[in-house]
Amino acid sequence: MDDSARMWITTVPPLHPDDVEVVLALDHASQDPGERMTSVLLNRGHEGEEGVFYFLASDLSARYERTADRLSVSVTAPRHLLARELPVLPETLREELSELPGGASDHDRVTLLSRAIATDFVPAEQDGEKQPVLLMGSVGPASLTELFSRFEKGEADIAVLNAE
Repeated sequence: MDDSARMWITTVPPLHPDDVEVVLALDHASQDPGERMTSVLLNRGHEGEEGVFYFLASDLSARYERTADRLSVSVTAPRHLLARELPVLPETLREELSELPGGASDHDRVTLLSRAIATDFVPAEQDGEKQPVLLMGSVGPASLTELFSRFEKGEADIAVLNAE
């Protein structure tokens, strides 16, 4: 699936039906190494509201970048955290992860996911903090409607990532 089918600017009815959010799809069964590692790292979060997981910015974080009419979002993790998790991962995934690029502004972080869409949406800021990015994860690719349906059935999860 291309980025525009895996990133949305929308309201999220299960959370705050009036707030506009940036949502990224995450396929827990993906063969993409960054997506697979993101799924592994999701186990390090702690649950807030039912089904919503929060993370330390030092573990997983998102970064917004605007170029002309495109909004890009990258999800990054620190290299040292990946190194700690690598010994328990399959060898092929370890090799693929070692080849992932560093973060644009911080080479001690690895870019696990990157999505972009054409939009005029500008993420809100409050007290100098950009609004979080939501990761909606499930097994297999899904449209936004399908992700919401899976979430209601308990077959999808939502993770809230701090954003830069």
